[in-house]
Amino acid sequence: MKKLILLLLFIPLVSCENTNQPSKNITNGFITGTDQTVMMGSEATIDLFNKFNNAWLNRDYETMKVHISDNGIFRHADGSITNNAEEFIAHSENGYQESLASGEEQVWITNFAFSVKPSASDDPEITNTKGEWVCARFTGLNAVYDEWYQFVDGKLVDWTSSKRELIKL
Repeated sequence: MKKLILLLLFIPLVSCENTNQPSKNITNGFITGTDQTVMMGSEATIDLFNKFNNAWLNRDYETMKVHISDNGIFRHADGSITNNAEEFIAHSENGYQESLASGEEQVWITNFAFSVKPSASDDPEITNTKGEWVCARFTGLNAVYDEWYQFVDGKLVDWTSSKRELIKL
């Protein structure tokens, strides 16, 4: 009888569901002009972002080339646009050389990064559902950069950088 009582007490414990775990399909927010919402992306995309960011910080252009699409659109904070790995890297190296010439060190701290992806859409014109997006903020010596990276199959296909003056309190 004791075994039966213990078994009856044990069964509910085994069948308990952890309701504190968020669903991977939870979405929120909106994307204007679409029927889409936004959901969290994957840790794998953050790992790819970190690899790309570290390569950039160390001017490891060969690693960067592997992860930059040769058919992308990359909008730099200075208003210029590049479209492939060679142009992107040339622009980055030029900025690095200009900072050296002016006596400024080109360093930054990554303040945060998170990955998101839009929900599916019935509209065939919507292309933002490919891959995942990373939003990241960086603080340099005199500026703050907010950037969006779209990675598809391990390649950066879209990137936008905006810059604002760092206000030191």
